[in-house]
Amino acid sequence: MKNIILSIFVLLMISPVFAQQPRAEYPRPQFERTEWLNLNGEWTYSFDFGNSGKARKLEESNGFENKIIVPFCPESKLSGVEHKDFINNMWYQRRITVPAGWSGKNVLLHFGAVYYKTEVYVDGQFVGRHFGGTSSFEFDITRFVTPGKEANLVVYVADDLRSGMQGGGKQCFNYYSEGCSYTRVTGIWQTVWMEAVSQYGLKQVHLVPDVDQKQLVVTPAFFKESNANLLKITLKDKGKVVAEKTVKASNSAVCVLPVSNLKTWSPESPFLYDVELTVIGADNQAIDHVKSYVGMRKVHIDGNRIYLNNKPYYQRLVLDQGFYPDGIWTAPSDEALKHDIEMSMEAGFNGARLHQKVFEDRFHYWADKLGYLVWAESSSWGLDANNEAAARNFIAEWCENVVRERNHPSIVTWTPFNETWGPSMEQYPRFVQDIYTLTKAIDPTRPINDASGDTHVVTDIWSVHNYEGNPEKLAQALSPDKEGKLFTNYTAHAFQVYSGQPYLIDEFGGMMWNPNRDKNQPAWGYGESPKEMTDFYNRLEGLVDAILKVDNVWGYCYTQLTDVEQERNGIYYYDRTPKFDIKKIHSIFSKVPRQK
Repeated sequence: MKNIILSIFVLLMISPVFAQQPRAEYPRPQFERTEWLNLNGEWTYSFDFGNSGKARKLEESNGFENKIIVPFCPESKLSGVEHKDFINNMWYQRRITVPAGWSGKNVLLHFGAVYYKTEVYVDGQFVGRHFGGTSSFEFDITRFVTPGKEANLVVYVADDLRSGMQGGGKQCFNYYSEGCSYTRVTGIWQTVWMEAVSQYGLKQVHLVPDVDQKQLVVTPAFFKESNANLLKITLKDKGKVVAEKTVKASNSAVCVLPVSNLKTWSPESPFLYDVELTVIGADNQAIDHVKSYVGMRKVHIDGNRIYLNNKPYYQRLVLDQGFYPDGIWTAPSDEALKHDIEMSMEAGFNGARLHQKVFEDRFHYWADKLGYLVWAESSSWGLDANNEAAARNFIAEWCENVVRERNHPSIVTWTPFNETWGPSMEQYPRFVQDIYTLTKAIDPTRPINDASGDTHVVTDIWSVHNYEGNPEKLAQALSPDKEGKLFTNYTAHAFQVYSGQPYLIDEFGGMMWNPNRDKNQPAWGYGESPKEMTDFYNRLEGLVDAILKVDNVWGYCYTQLTDVEQERNGIYYYDRTPKFDIKKIHSIFSKVPRQK
């Protein structure tokens, strides 16, 4: 009875938007169609702790006894469930109706992300399976449904966090959250939706801005090709056509659009061009139409400097773990995603390192819109980096995410791994080399930080972590020693030695500050906590000044944007209220190096 009352209370506390439909916005703003149907909301579910669901034919179930609010994981408050223990297997169910007007088109069932293994059934028939807890995927369910009629959708989820075969990020391996590990995430945690698409429609498009030659390179891919079809690509500046070209609707097509009077994208001026892509059939009628956008910007490395639009650009980043008190990995609203970026910018940062979590597409959309630099990372923690099967799982999931996110101008660095300390001499370097090579093949336009704060194997950026709390000692640590060598985190296996890459400290600070909040609860941070707020400000400014004055350091990432559960070292509390005078904080983090 207590759990039922709690669930009702949670549902009543949800905002008016949630009362209608949670996370109702279009989930993929860089590839938007008009014919779609959001499937978020109330589903039924059943935990399957004995892994007996298939023996009991739960894929044929027309409804389970319990209810859950999708897309929130069952561990979260917003799901209405809030089950905190490990969930190795669970089942979801809901009825779906394909609109009658979708007749003659393919029906795609999309999942933003499901942790970890997913099997989908429609009316008891197996549709498909996906591995990976952070990547988006889809199934063509056309042959399983009839437009205008109802069908039964069942989703099975398997999650074995402690197996070493799947990356879990900051999900805790123990029952209770501790240190820098937090509440787990199981099952559906991003939007589920259906879409109507022509069999000859666009499957994806790769948009590559070429700032130097003032052109946009467009590479499309189609579900099915026909030599009679054409693809018209239109580039617009606030409604005005800047460039337009029509090519064969072929997977081998590459379209180059000249962009005169080019406007670049940057944090100072986050200008976005609108892109429209229309597939035209033999009868000269549009058979598919997709709306997108692009930011014309260039990121490259020259020597030990990172450049944005051919100018050296110093990055002042903050660590963002993307956890929410009520939604865990899932933001309670689209506005919450936007607000996190706005909070960071108000604190003086020009970007974030997205830490041990693959953020949803809508976050990158807001970063694009607001002008916010992003280092995109995987949730690699928990993965056995020396296991070949685990490596296979990771490679597939990582590549799916790079393809999904590569059109976002805000993303300026790929970071596949974080602190994978103590790897073997054989499997691990091969694994990292494969990831580096594949990432460069999918997207050669961005630098790669192969393993943040760890042994580097092959990397474009030399990143280190250092939580030294004494500013003078930090400056000394980051400066070259008498032999010209630089501080590194892990030296037992020198797979690669520093060879002049941009050198960034992409974790520092992390000072705990937890005044007057939950004093009887566990609280954790790096180093000795300041005694008074003035001590915090002085130490913080000293650390930032120490980094800025070291000539060989070309950027930093402060730990962290918000508290997360028991880790109390955020600029903001976990509920996003400020701990400090944000104007004071902004005056510190908005500083730039004088002679760089």
